[in-house]
Amino acid sequence: MPRKLAAGNWKMNGTQADLAELAAMAEASDAEGPEVLICPPATLITAAAQAAPAMAIGGQDCHAEPKGAFTGDLSAAQLIDAGATYVILGHSERRDAYEEGSDDVRAKARAAQSAGLTAVICLGESETEREANNTLDIISGQLAGSVPDAATPENTVIAYEPVWAIGTGKVPSLEQIAEVHDFMREKLSQRFGEEAAKNMRLLYGGSVKASNAEGIFAIENVDGALVGGASLKAADFTPIIKALAAS
Repeated sequence: MPRKLAAGNWKMNGTQADLAELAAMAEASDAEGPEVLICPPATLITAAAQAAPAMAIGGQDCHAEPKGAFTGDLSAAQLIDAGATYVILGHSERRDAYEEGSDDVRAKARAAQSAGLTAVICLGESETEREANNTLDIISGQLAGSVPDAATPENTVIAYEPVWAIGTGKVPSLEQIAEVHDFMREKLSQRFGEEAAKNMRLLYGGSVKASNAEGIFAIENVDGALVGGASLKAADFTPIIKALAAS
């Protein structure tokens, strides 16, 4: 089984001055515990990789093409060149604000994996979809549409992030989280085989914090977390890393 993963998405936050937080976070990580990943804004990837060599550094998005006239975009190879080993793809903020569909996410994931990045592919339902009892249908469609056929435990991580829980303070019940994670594991097993599926890490994301991390990490088929705001400060993220290490 691969190491569990505590991943932090800094989104559009952070400057050079904030890199000092990485040193404190690194103290909570060791080779025997969970892997720690921070995805800062692109401007900080190289500096973050240099400041925290014991931690994994990732990008927050990449283009599906290896190069070209795509002003403002970054290719997977450019992220690797900057020091990244992971990239977040299909986050609900990208799906919503930039109208990215699962076909777009799949193309980006294929490009990332081909270049040598591990793709953290995000899935999640809206509050309306949850209230209509459509959660598993939405997850099934996004999982089938967003994950490339060449996905392996080495190049793919799946993150379940219910849209209505991101940055809102709302958290699904432990039973709801377990239901979705069990469902994803089963779907991955049907598609990629039981051995590959059990080794593909499944993260939960959506208002994860120190106070609820222990309960979330006790759920079977939760292999870590994708954390937003609580990953910006070591004082907030370190307890989450320690909770995952103890799970």
